[in-house]
Amino acid sequence: MIGLFILLTTLTGIFLLIGWVIGGVWGALLALIIALIINFISYWYSDRLVLRMYHAFPTKHIQLTKMAEKLATEAKIPVPGLYIIPTKPDIMNAFATGRNPKHSVIAVTRGLLTLDDDEIEAVLAHEMGHIKNRDTLVATTAAVLAGSISFIAQIGYWSIFIGDRQDQTNILGLLAIMIFAPLAAILIRLAISRSREYSADYTGVMLSKKPKSLVSALTKISHSTREHSLSGSSATSHLWIVNPFHKDWFTGLFSTHPPIKKRINRIEETTQLHV
Repeated sequence: MIGLFILLTTLTGIFLLIGWVIGGVWGALLALIIALIINFISYWYSDRLVLRMYHAFPTKHIQLTKMAEKLATEAKIPVPGLYIIPTKPDIMNAFATGRNPKHSVIAVTRGLLTLDDDEIEAVLAHEMGHIKNRDTLVATTAAVLAGSISFIAQIGYWSIFIGDRQDQTNILGLLAIMIFAPLAAILIRLAISRSREYSADYTGVMLSKKPKSLVSALTKISHSTREHSLSGSSATSHLWIVNPFHKDWFTGLFSTHPPIKKRINRIEETTQLHV
């Protein structure tokens, strides 16, 4: 909770600065009101916002449900809700969201269901690891807040080309706003440690007892993301088991995942000792 408080406070400060750049004291006051509203929504509804962003819908898929029930029992947490993200069959990925284990959800793309059963279970176990380790609240809240700030920065960027170029003060202000997308991304990377993925991989292996299946799934998902990019907000990239977006300078800012090769090496090293 301390990490979440720091994240919310810092991003609220960024909103205030944006408001001051745009409209002085009154702009800062308006930004504060907006920030408080966004903070409230992010804490209570960020999971729903992310699910809606990707048009995810609840499922009673029999095999997924059985896997989730088995893994939740092993993890000693409530069974999370299960959602399907309607994607092309070639897009394989998954993420977990929710403010606590009692209000948690695992969403998988339709393409992930083309993996074999052991690989699917290993992916679910990884996401269950995030829920058990209580990663989801900070991760989902950060995605909504950083997405809001980067959206404002993008508006500022395009306003430079659309607006009056003679107004140098306005241009300087908009240029200042443009720095907030990278700043928000840096905060995401500070709040969402790369060790979080290693930990979820390890916890997932301990739950499923299928390290080879997780390695195989990560390899296939990684290949899928290189061939078929997902449409969505780069600020949510840290939620997914593998970054689903094509890498460019902007999406690269939000990258929090360790390289797949390092994750696989870590899985192989740790499971030799514990599995």
